[in-house]
Amino acid sequence: MGPAWTLEAHDRIIDRLENARGPVIAKASEYPDGYVVRPHRHSRAQLIYALAGVVTVSTATGSWMVPPDHALWVPAELEHSVTASGHVSMRSIYVKPGAVSELPRETRVVGLTDLMRSLMLEAVRLPQNYEAASRTGLIMALILEEIPNLPERPLGLPFPADPRLANLCRGFLDDPATGASIDDWAGSLGMSRRSFTRHFRHETGISLSA
Repeated sequence: MGPAWTLEAHDRIIDRLENARGPVIAKASEYPDGYVVRPHRHSRAQLIYALAGVVTVSTATGSWMVPPDHALWVPAELEHSVTASGHVSMRSIYVKPGAVSELPRETRVVGLTDLMRSLMLEAVRLPQNYEAASRTGLIMALILEEIPNLPERPLGLPFPADPRLANLCRGFLDDPATGASIDDWAGSLGMSRRSFTRHFRHETGISLSA
């Protein structure tokens, strides 16, 4: 199963999303370690939850790692890519514009309530074509009701776009016990301490110590 097949399959997924009628669609995805879903966009907003593994979602404005027990909200029509760290079991909810009021307009990390987590795990087992009055339709309607109740979390970790810096950050997340020395990281990138701290803050918006 080669990369060409994978990309073609993802194009078909986008087509199904665009042609689906229901206000909410749920989908389960499995990705091997290091797999990258190329930049793409869709007319529906997406709520991304990693049941296993870690996903990093990158947009033109930054990259975000989805922490455990959290989800990432990606607005409709926003171009983004997804990178898998470890074997990733991802669950996604796709919401049609206008299906619910007060939808977030920016990418943000949200906390998952126990109810929403259960709803997402159940929704991916249900048919994508459903009647509003059916059990599936009622579950999807409850998902729409729960989305505005998801608390925004300021702890989303912005990932640097610089591949060299991103690799250092992933290595630290894999083994945080090793610590992260500014001087060591600056030296590994061939930078002075001053240049590195400026570069790190420019890429992430936070300091290395944070």
